Parts: sequence; C-alpha cells; structure tokens
Amino acid sequence: MGVWKSEDAGMTWTSKGLEKSRHIGRIRVHPTNPDIVYTAVMGDLFKDSQDRGIYKSIDGGNTWKKVLYVNPSSGAVDLCIDPTNPRIIYATTWNVRRTPYSLSSGGDGSSLWESTDSGETWKNISEASGLPDGIWGISGIAVAYNDNQILYALIENEKGGLFRSNDGGKTWKKQNDHRSLRQRAWYYTRIYTDTKDDNIVYVLNVDYHKSVDAGVTFKDFETPHGDHHDLWINPDHPTTMIIGDDGGAQVTTDGGETWSTYHNQPTAQFYRITTDNHFPFRIYAAQQDNSTIRISHRSFGNAITEEDWEETAGGESAHIAVDPLDSEIVYGGSYGGFLSRKNHKNNSVRGINVWPDNPIGHGAEGMKYRFQWNFPIFFSKHNPKNLYVCSNHLHVTEDEGHTWKLVSPDLTRNEKEKLGPSGGPITKDNTGVEYYATIFAADESPLKKGLIWVGSDDGRIHLTSDEGKTWTEVTSPLMPKYLMINSIEPGKFDPAVCYIAGTMYKTGDYTPYLFKTEDYGKTWIKSQKV
Repeated sequence: MGVWKSEDAGMTWTSKGLEKSRHIGRIRVHPTNPDIVYTAVMGDLFKDSQDRGIYKSIDGGNTWKKVLYVNPSSGAVDLCIDPTNPRIIYATTWNVRRTPYSLSSGGDGSSLWESTDSGETWKNISEASGLPDGIWGISGIAVAYNDNQILYALIENEKGGLFRSNDGGKTWKKQNDHRSLRQRAWYYTRIYTDTKDDNIVYVLNVDYHKSVDAGVTFKDFETPHGDHHDLWINPDHPTTMIIGDDGGAQVTTDGGETWSTYHNQPTAQFYRITTDNHFPFRIYAAQQDNSTIRISHRSFGNAITEEDWEETAGGESAHIAVDPLDSEIVYGGSYGGFLSRKNHKNNSVRGINVWPDNPIGHGAEGMKYRFQWNFPIFFSKHNPKNLYVCSNHLHVTEDEGHTWKLVSPDLTRNEKEKLGPSGGPITKDNTGVEYYATIFAADESPLKKGLIWVGSDDGRIHLTSDEGKTWTEVTSPLMPKYLMINSIEPGKFDPAVCYIAGTMYKTGDYTPYLFKTEDYGKTWIKSQKV
C-alpha cells in the first residue's frame, strides 16, 4: 500500500507516502521533470474514504497534493500524460465496491477527466458527444504519441466499448464493442497506443488484443501466461514491450511474436499448505492462477529446482488433502466445487465432485450446495478413510469419493439477499469468487474422534462431538456478527480448547480477530495482544 520509489534500478526502495490510500491505480512521471509525479489513487475498495482521487507531487514524492476528488466511493483508476504537451493530463475515475458477497462496478463518480494546467484543475468530459449515456463503470484512457488530438477510451457501459476522438476529446466515435475487449471489465480495461503509429492500439484482457486500424478490428494474441493487466511500450522501439499478467512479466523484442519466460520470477502465491507422510516429506500448495504443486522439501542435488516440483490434484484455489495411508494419493479442490483425486503412481486423475454441477455463470441462490472459492477438505485424524469436504454443509466420503454422505444441515446464516448474482450494475461477474454463506474453515480434534469444529464466512461457528449426528452452535457474542472465520485450530492437549482466527477486511475493518475457548465453545476469550 502506498507509493514507493527506487533510485538504483529497484535494488532499494523508499516509501513515498499515500499509505492511507490502500490501493494505487496508476503512477505517471512528468516526461522532462522527474520530480513531478501524478498518482491515480483507487482508495479503499471496501468502504467509503476521502483518501482517493488524483494526487500530485512536485518534489519527487516527498509531499503530495490531492488535485482531483470525486466522491467517497469513487477513486482514480487510469491516468495518462500527453507526451507532446505534459500540461495536458487525462484520468478516469471509478465507483467500485467489493463486499464479502458482491462486486459492484459502476455508478456516480465513474467518469472521464481532462486537465490542461498540469493537474491543478479538472474538467469532466464524460458527456462529450459520442460517448455513451447512462451508468458508467471502469474506463481506460490513452492519448496518441504523435497527434495529441487522438484519444482512445475503453468504457464499461451498457452501450460501451472502444471509442476514439480526433479532436482532443470534444467528440467521439465508437470503434468496437466486441465482448472480448470488455469481458470482466473490472479486472482489466487497459488500453495503449503504439509510439510510432497512432492507429495501432492494444487492449488487455484474458488475451491481449492488437488493432492496426484504430480499433475497428482486433486480432487476439497470447503470451506465456493469461490475464493481462499492464503494458510498457518502448517509445523509441515499439516492437520492444513488457507485459504484466497474472504470471508475472514477459518481454518481447519482435512486436509480440515471441515472449520471454515467466519461470524466472518468484511470483507464486500460495493459498494453503500441507505436507505428507513420505520420507523425505513433500510440501503441497495451490498457486493462484496456476496449478497445484507437490515439492520435495529437500533434494539429492545441490538445490531444490523445478525438477523437484510436480503438479498434483486440484486447481489454483485448492485446499489439498493427502491420503494418510498412501502419500501417492492426493485430493485437491478448485473453484466451483470441483474436487479431484490424483494417483501419482500411475498419473491418473479422477473427478469426484460432491455434486455434479458447474456453477460458473450463476449466482449462489440456484446452487444445491454452495462452495467457497477455496473450500476446505480434510481427512479425519482418527479414521483415515473419512475425507471431509465443506460447502455450506459438511460432507464425508468413506470410499475415495465414489459416494458422499451429508453430515450436517446448512451451517451458515443463509441470508437470501446475499446469495444473488455478483457484479453489476452493468456487468455481472459470476465466477464463484463472491459465493457467500459457505463453510470457510473446519477441522477435527486430534484428541477426540468425531469432535469437529466448523466456521462459516458469514460468522457462525458450530461443533459436533458425534461425527455430525448432532450439531451445536457455539458462536460467541464477542465476535462481530459477520466475522469471516478464516482458520480453526483445535487444541492439541485438551479437546475442550479451540482457537479461531477471523477477518472483517471485506467490510473495511482491518482488525485481526483471534479467539480461544477452553470449554467446547461455551465461552470465548478475545485476544487483546494482536
């Protein structure tokens, strides 16, 4: 969070403030005076805040002045400086809000802005002729390098798409509204112009898209990884580019025909980690937007290399459970309730979903079972044949996923108004990320068979002492009502003890919450030393 500056090619960094802004959209440096810096600040994505908008520094980031502010719900997301006249600056602002169960992109404050006095004052140009009426969401802006009267804007709107202006933003014409340019608009919506040819335009999305006719038509391209978010084009040699995506960054020197690898970058993000009983033991984890992996914890060579890594069960958001009786059998989840079993001995993979459904594209209200993006799976510590899986219910299989038993009622608040489609008011985003009222953490006591603790993402805690035949709610009044139960750790020396970790950051509360019970959840103690 905040802005950082390096003066030695990234070897060391110095904080330059704006920590309260929480999320930074863009940083632009004046082309001839590096002490003049502009920053597009998104602000807090989970609550209203005054710390958002466009900020300007004239002393290399030591001090900042807020020069554009729209409203408490709308931050600045894109920013570009006219390369031929740096007094002219364009910016876009965006009304966005993420909650535990929804994502809203669009509303009052989503606009396109122009400054002609180095950012000191701004004019809203969203109502210029040719631009769409109605609710705007996120938008991207780019100014041509050679003719500053040419502007491109990519706009989320019911009648949105790619627009071009030939008169400095006074009038606009829609060039293209193909869905591939604006799918999942909140996650992408970036546009760039070539530095030599003002009719060459790039739009980033799942693939990246290139137009050579001012955006009228596009050709789709792929890099070594998908989900593209940023692009740098060498001003002097535009065939040299650096693209940023969910895999890291890659370089091209031939205009995108070939790209460098991302395997030379330590960019993996792990969700949850577990180990097996093999000797030497192996570490299992799921990588965000990549595969699950199994890694030997030590090597017979000089280092642990990619030769010691291999894919295992599940997908990018998995919890992973290793068969206690055979470490070559691994179970892994993924979003949408997908669950797979992998046998490393013969490299076979079998889908063993609790329920045969693909929820992508639907809200949670229509699902028989609601599965979290990274839903818990775990083996019983007392019966190695029992594999538990969590939706809004607890499920168990005793035959490696051939059949499943329901062992709990719905253990969430199940509030219907929070189970609808996500996204809106313009674009829906039903990928399952915002599925709510689900079990987010669960575990069995290592000391007492059948004693299972379960916590939901909407703030309920339940306990069974008979493998699910009966359940007792043990939620504490000390806990915020909608505390997201992130982790459960049953006591290792006393079965009456359990530790709970929870978060409320999706409501704008960044306090860490830790609780302990010593009497099977009848009473709880809140940690005061976090």
